Amino acid sequence: MIQKGNNKIINAWTFYDWANSVYPLVITTAIFPIFYENATRDNTLEKSIADVVQFAGFSFKNTELYSYVISFSFIIVAFLSPLLSGVADYSDKKKVFLKFFCYLGSLSCASLFFFDSNYLELSMIPVLFASVGFWGSIVFYNAYLPEIAEGKDHDRISAKGYALGYLGSSILLIANLIAIKGFGMEGKYAFLTVAAWWVGFSQYTYAYLPDNSFSKQTEENKFTKGFRELKKVWTELGKLTTLKRYLGSFFVYSMGVQTIMLMAVLFAKKEVNWEGDGASTGLIVSILIIQFIAIGGAYLFSWVSSKIGNIASLSITLFIWVVICIGAYFIHKPIEFYVIAGCVGLVMGGIQSLSRSTYSKLLPETKDHASYFSFYDVLEKLGIVIGMFVYGFIEGWTGSMRNSIFALGVFFIVGFVLLLRVPKSEQIAAQ
Repeated sequence: MIQKGNNKIINAWTFYDWANSVYPLVITTAIFPIFYENATRDNTLEKSIADVVQFAGFSFKNTELYSYVISFSFIIVAFLSPLLSGVADYSDKKKVFLKFFCYLGSLSCASLFFFDSNYLELSMIPVLFASVGFWGSIVFYNAYLPEIAEGKDHDRISAKGYALGYLGSSILLIANLIAIKGFGMEGKYAFLTVAAWWVGFSQYTYAYLPDNSFSKQTEENKFTKGFRELKKVWTELGKLTTLKRYLGSFFVYSMGVQTIMLMAVLFAKKEVNWEGDGASTGLIVSILIIQFIAIGGAYLFSWVSSKIGNIASLSITLFIWVVICIGAYFIHKPIEFYVIAGCVGLVMGGIQSLSRSTYSKLLPETKDHASYFSFYDVLEKLGIVIGMFVYGFIEGWTGSMRNSIFALGVFFIVGFVLLLRVPKSEQIAAQ
């Protein structure tokens, strides 16, 4: 059985953020989106159709197609989470599933090396499964938090994990940028470095995280148990007003947070007026701004939450997100995008860290943490499905990604209003 507060186990747990955060930074945020947009754009055609691609006999804007593929990956994860997390709780083998999705994601990242826009249907498969691998592993990774630390330490430990992730992924991104700009390395080789980094550094986590957190005896693994556990969580939420209302807000604002993180670079590449060939370098600079400010943001809002509570701190971040969306609609110059990027960095680390730790604090006494975090992740993934689909649909319908910003702003406003409904008398539970 895990002894809560064991520093060696906590450090190993947070280090998985260091290992896996290279995927969301290099693959979904920085190098691959630029690589993808360039590879699927035909600059010999007029601007209005240069970014139109053919996929399975249908025509799409290249970024519209990308948003649909990523959205589909979250549908898969939303289905698999209850299927597997219940099994993980009953057999107490969360680490086995954590490893499986880690290796699936890293292998898929390596496969992006062979991306070819002439075979787009095949080339989008590793894009899909890299996303499934990353987000699938997060389900089981997050489920360890309430098992390794007391509630009073969740904010600090969660913030430490995100900070390590931002720092480690930034180091790899800078190394790849130096290799690309300084030594002429092709961008696709960066995808191999992500795979190696993710698998390599995760071994430290696997060496110390236990298989059997509660010394359970392994039972027969029946996949239907996962869905029974999900139904059980849903039923129990009826008695947990604070947790239920918090999850309602989380579901809605996740539509905006993750969509912005996944589509920000593609938005900037299309909608910001970069001079000459400065788009790629400028975008990488903006991403690094986000990363390093996010480290401070995670710790800043951890400190703020210790003073005014988690719910109030999350409300502040949501208000700032609304302001960011309003500002993003009007930006055209690189310097304006850098300012927006800085603001995103400030609240990105804060809202991710606080969302995870607030949920872990509000959980009832239970040994089935994977099932509860599966429910949390299913809500998040379904929210992202809606957010990504709406974003892509609005772009395809109107012809401009700029119009999709309106929908994201609405998500944050609704999330803010729902968060205000959390009972004031019970908010102390999340502090």
